[in-house]
Amino acid sequence: QVQLVESGGGLVQHGASLRLSCAVSGRTFSSYAMGWFRQAPGKERDVVAAISWSGISTYYADSVKGRFTISRDNAKNTVYLQMNSLKPEDTAVYYCAQSRKGLPGTIQGDYNYWGQGTQVTVSS
Repeated sequence: QVQLVESGGGLVQHGASLRLSCAVSGRTFSSYAMGWFRQAPGKERDVVAAISWSGISTYYADSVKGRFTISRDNAKNTVYLQMNSLKPEDTAVYYCAQSRKGLPGTIQGDYNYWGQGTQVTVSS
């Protein structure tokens, strides 16, 4: 059984930083790309960042480029999202997901396993 468990969310002020972690079990972690998505109330779930199986290729949504960094540690079966200079518009539930393939995808359909989500709230 594949499990993805996110951690690291919370309530922070505008300009602060947070690091999200997602630990994966039950499936070969190093063979698949990973992604972080977010969903704000009343909005679609959109990709934030994605990383290839090797960590060499990454993708970022325009709204987070230069502020967020995705990384992975294949020895620890964990993917991270370092979020700096947080803004109120970053407030959302953040989900990690494991891809069906090795290269980073940008749509939900590219991913077949999901975590339960972690809330990130940024106050102004």
